[in-house]
Amino acid sequence: MDPLTLLVGGVLLLVAMMFLFPSDKKKLELAKQVNKLHGPPCYPFVGTVLPLLFLKRNGEYFSYTRFVQKVKFFAFGQNNIAKYFPMFRTWNSGKPQIHLMKPEDVEVILRSSDHIDKGHFYRFLHKWLGTGLLTSTGQKWFTHRKMITPTFHFKILDSFVEVFSEKSEILVDKLKKEIGSQRFDVYPYITKCALDIICETAMGTQIYAQDEKESEYVKAVYDMSELTVHRMFRPWLHNDFLYKLTEKGKRHAECLRVLHGFTKKVIQERKAQLEGDFNRSPTTSTDEDAFIGKKKRKAFLDLLLESSAGDIKLTDEELREEVDTFMFEGHDTTSAGMCWALFLLGLHPDVQEKAYQEQKNIFQGSERSVTMKELNEMKYLERVIKETLRLYPSVPIFARQLHSEAKLNNFTIPAGCSVAFHVYNVHRNPEQFPNPENFDPDNFLPEKVAKRHPYAYIPFSAGPRNCIGQKFALLEEKTVLSYILRNYEVTSLDKRQDVNLMMELVLRPEKGINISIKPRNK
Repeated sequence: MDPLTLLVGGVLLLVAMMFLFPSDKKKLELAKQVNKLHGPPCYPFVGTVLPLLFLKRNGEYFSYTRFVQKVKFFAFGQNNIAKYFPMFRTWNSGKPQIHLMKPEDVEVILRSSDHIDKGHFYRFLHKWLGTGLLTSTGQKWFTHRKMITPTFHFKILDSFVEVFSEKSEILVDKLKKEIGSQRFDVYPYITKCALDIICETAMGTQIYAQDEKESEYVKAVYDMSELTVHRMFRPWLHNDFLYKLTEKGKRHAECLRVLHGFTKKVIQERKAQLEGDFNRSPTTSTDEDAFIGKKKRKAFLDLLLESSAGDIKLTDEELREEVDTFMFEGHDTTSAGMCWALFLLGLHPDVQEKAYQEQKNIFQGSERSVTMKELNEMKYLERVIKETLRLYPSVPIFARQLHSEAKLNNFTIPAGCSVAFHVYNVHRNPEQFPNPENFDPDNFLPEKVAKRHPYAYIPFSAGPRNCIGQKFALLEEKTVLSYILRNYEVTSLDKRQDVNLMMELVLRPEKGINISIKPRNK
C-alpha cells in the first residue's frame, strides 16, 4: 500500500473516530437525544448523506455498495419521508437535522420569536446574498425587516401593477410565434417575463430580457441553485479554500461575478440619479405622489436609498445584499409558481374554463391594462394559484437553527439542531387536505380554510419570519396568468407522474413545462 493511501486512510480513520466518539460531553448528549429519533443509516464523517453522493442532479442512477438501481433524487427523498414520517433525524457530517412534516410540530418552531435563525447550510448562500433579509439574523434582521416592510405598502404595490401589466403584454406578444406549435417549453418565456418585472420593480432598470435569446443573469441564478445544493451534501466541499480549487467552485466564483457585477452597477447608477434629482429644482408634485411613484415609479432600490438617508444608514454592501435577495426571491420563485399554475391549468380544462370565465366577467372583452381593483376581484384565479403552491411550493423545504430547545408533543428538539420543514409534504397531509394529490382550487374556499390548521399551508413560511413579499408575488402571478388566460387556451402535454421534480432551492421541472396554445376567440 503506497504512503499516500496510508495517509488518507489514517486521516479518514481519525475523523471517523472523532465523529463516533466526540470528546465534548455536550455534543455526546446532543447526539444521544437526536438519535432517539428514527432516520437513515449514519456513517462516519458523512453522516446520513452517503447515498446522496451517488445521485446525479437529474437522478439518472443511484449506485451504492454492490447494488445499482435507477432512482430519482426527488423520489429518494420522498421514500425516506414515507419511511420515517412524521419526524426523523439526519446527520450531515457532524451536524444534526430534525425533519418535520406535521403542522402541529411546524407551528411550535415557526410561531416562536426565539427560533428565527436560518439553518446552518444557508451559509452557502452568504457569498451570493450576504446577510440580507433571507439569511440575516439577530438585530440586523429585526432592523432591516422593520425598515423594508413599508416598501411593500399597498400604495407601493399598486404602482408596481403597471409594470406587471406592461411585461405581461410583451409576454403575450412573444407567445404568438408558438401558435400552431405542437409542443414548446413555456418556462423560458415566463422566466424572462419575471426577470423583466423584478429588474424594473427592484432596481428601476429595464433589461429587456424578453427580447434576448439567453440571459447571463438567469443562467447564473440557475447554476447557483444547483451548485449550492451539490455542495450542501458533500462535506469535503464545505471548506471555502478547498471548494475554490474545484471546477464547481470556479463556476461559483464566475456566477458571483455576474450576479454581483450587475447589481453593483445598477446601485451606483441609481445613487447617482437620486443625487441628481435631489440637486434639481423641486417640482410641483405632492409628497405622496413622490413616495408612491404616481408621476415617476419608485423601485425597491430607490425606497431603500431614501430610507437609508434617515436614522438607518445602509452601506453599498448592505444595499447589494437586500437587492440581490429580492431579485432571487422575487424572480426564481414566482417563475416556478406561474409555470406550475399553467401546467395544472393545462391538465384541467374544467378549472381553466372557470378561470377564463372569471376573466371575461371582469374585463367584458376590454383589452385594458389590469388594475389593483380587478386583481382583487380574481377570487377563483387566486384559489388556483394557492392550490398550485400547495402541490408545487416554490420553496419545497427550508430550515431554522435552534439555539434553545423546542418541546413538541412527542419529542424535545435539543439546542444546536437544525430543523427542516418539508413544505411539499406538509401540504399533502390527508388530515388537512382530503385527497391531497388532487388539484382542487376549492381547497381554498374561505369556509375550508377556516377549518384547517393555520400551519397546514406554508408556501411563504409563517410566523414572525414569513415572506415579506408574498403579496407582491400573488399580484404578479395573478397579472401574468390573467393576460395568458385572456389570450390563449393552454394544453399541457406531460402527465404529472412523468415530470421529474428538481428539489433544489426552488422546485423546478427537469425538462420544463411543455404545452401548446390556441388563441382565444374574441
